[in-house]
Amino acid sequence: MATRHHGPLAEVVSPVTAGWRLLFVPSRTRELAVALGGSIMLPAMFAAPFLLAALVAAAITGNSFFWGSFWVLLALTVVAVILLAVGLMYVAASTMVRWVEFHPLGNPAQVVIARFLRSSTMAMADLQRVVVIERLSLGQRRSIKVVLHTDSEKVECEPAAFAPLGRVDAQALTDWLTEQLGGSQVAVERQTEVQRDFVRPDGWWTPSHTAELWRVPVGEVDGIAAQRGVEIYRYTPRAAAMYSPATTATVYDPGRAYEVAEELRAERAAGQAPHSAAATGPAEDDATDSR
Repeated sequence: MATRHHGPLAEVVSPVTAGWRLLFVPSRTRELAVALGGSIMLPAMFAAPFLLAALVAAAITGNSFFWGSFWVLLALTVVAVILLAVGLMYVAASTMVRWVEFHPLGNPAQVVIARFLRSSTMAMADLQRVVVIERLSLGQRRSIKVVLHTDSEKVECEPAAFAPLGRVDAQALTDWLTEQLGGSQVAVERQTEVQRDFVRPDGWWTPSHTAELWRVPVGEVDGIAAQRGVEIYRYTPRAAAMYSPATTATVYDPGRAYEVAEELRAERAAGQAPHSAAATGPAEDDATDSR
């Protein structure tokens, strides 16, 4: 049996009798509890104002209509909870991949995929490629998953909420999979998907926020945006629509604006390098002359 893996994958890669295990879902019970909790909270939050209003009206007036409305709403809420709980648990049980194992060590010939209640074994010859997909939004990770591609299907393996794999560096995971599957001639790829569907205008950036990220005066933001291809949206805020229809607000597409911030940061860093060299040169010459 192999020794425990050390490094950035220590929490998600563990040795088993026949090979290595990559863990996606640490606990089935916790995942069912999360699904059950969501199925209870969502209908309850939606129905709570109506239930409270019907209960208050029934208690104050004593009217049978309000009491009947309260009991009907309560019954519908319970039915919604049951249906949602069954649906969420069915989806979790049918789609969840708990872990993937590669057997045997060194040159694996099999892939074992453990789902919620059962496990299946795939010959390594049937595995065409493995893709590590990392989804980013404004430079921050939103999700990561491993997709196993075969001739007939693709198996998507996603970590559970708060699972250790969700915090693992995508490149480290790609390198480990390449190391495990390289001898079997299975291609391992890393892909990055950048989220760009920000809600306009609420999710878009204001001029002051954009100027702060770009480290420029607010007055220069429009010019830089036009030069660098940042989409601009101008609109009349609701608060001003009735009394000041001529008032407009300007916001900028966060996806491209974030890329521009990175570009400007890199350009400034590159622009500082010659100055540093120039500043160092005379000092060294003076030191040489003094010697």
